[in-house]
Amino acid sequence: MTTTFLHAEWRKLLMFNYAVDANLLTPYLPAKTELDYWNDTCYVSLVGFMFLNTRLRNIPVPFHRNFEEVNLRFYVRYKDKHEWKRGVVFIKEIVPRPALSIVARRFYKENYATMPMHHKWVDEDNKLIVEYAWKYGQWNSISAVADNTLQPINTGSEEEFITEHYWGYTKINTFNTTEYRVEHPGWKVYNINAYNISVDFEKVYGNQFGYLSAIKPKSVFLAEGSVIKVNSKTML
Repeated sequence: MTTTFLHAEWRKLLMFNYAVDANLLTPYLPAKTELDYWNDTCYVSLVGFMFLNTRLRNIPVPFHRNFEEVNLRFYVRYKDKHEWKRGVVFIKEIVPRPALSIVARRFYKENYATMPMHHKWVDEDNKLIVEYAWKYGQWNSISAVADNTLQPINTGSEEEFITEHYWGYTKINTFNTTEYRVEHPGWKVYNINAYNISVDFEKVYGNQFGYLSAIKPKSVFLAEGSVIKVNSKTML
């Protein structure tokens, strides 16, 4: 029987999406999964957002209900009998409090790191400004300026591909992979007018990702997000 491990809201998801060579991601690919492509393009995404009203096993944890997260992720799929499940693999997830990293590493074996973080949301004059920042030696940040009117995501679009992967897959070792389901409704997005990214990819994510600092993302999205549920993991 599936149980819910985490209830929360994910809000103001700022997504910087890069087209990369699939070979870059092979070392991170969990067993029994394969890379998922959109229009023959392999993506990694740098995503910043807010966790709000967080509850573990439906219990609020004092001082750990609202916090930032920034993650670097890519997209996979797994064939379960006759059904393709589309999912996400996280390369690194950054949060501001050590207890969050400890719980995630212990229960989900995810690569969490703790760093000082802050965010900014400004909604004024029909304009929405969103920024997420984290400190690893120096401050890194991603930000965008958008219209404050939500727009639906079109079926078959790049936005749909990036936002609608409802499974998480974790590489335990060469042969073992865990799976968990993330439940949320379809999201809407804000139209972005300008963005900025100041990230030392090599320092934060390793030499293999360093070149991302020198190239432009293929796309940038700002999704409003929603209430979400993360179910308990199972072994494939």
